[in-house]
Amino acid sequence: MDRKTTDIVAYITIFGWLAAYVAGDREDSKFHLNQALVINLTLIILAVLTRIPLIGLLAGLLQIVVFIFLIMGIVYAVREQDNEVPLLGCVKLLK
Repeated sequence: MDRKTTDIVAYITIFGWLAAYVAGDREDSKFHLNQALVINLTLIILAVLTRIPLIGLLAGLLQIVVFIFLIMGIVYAVREQDNEVPLLGCVKLLK
């Protein structure tokens, strides 16, 4: 996969991220791979937290916010820009 395709596929669920990481252009796409990993892991954690009665309401609202960040990341990937998403963009999981 070329860089742009790798960047876009990385944002499409954790399975898309795995496919982009394994088959994609890792060196050029490192920024978007990291952003997508952070967003996808955050969505998974929030999905688990929604099962807890009182915390679930807040987690559900936060899922909407993180989903907007996911859309922003996809738009940045399509435009081939390396802009960080708000709040989660500063987290670095990949080196």
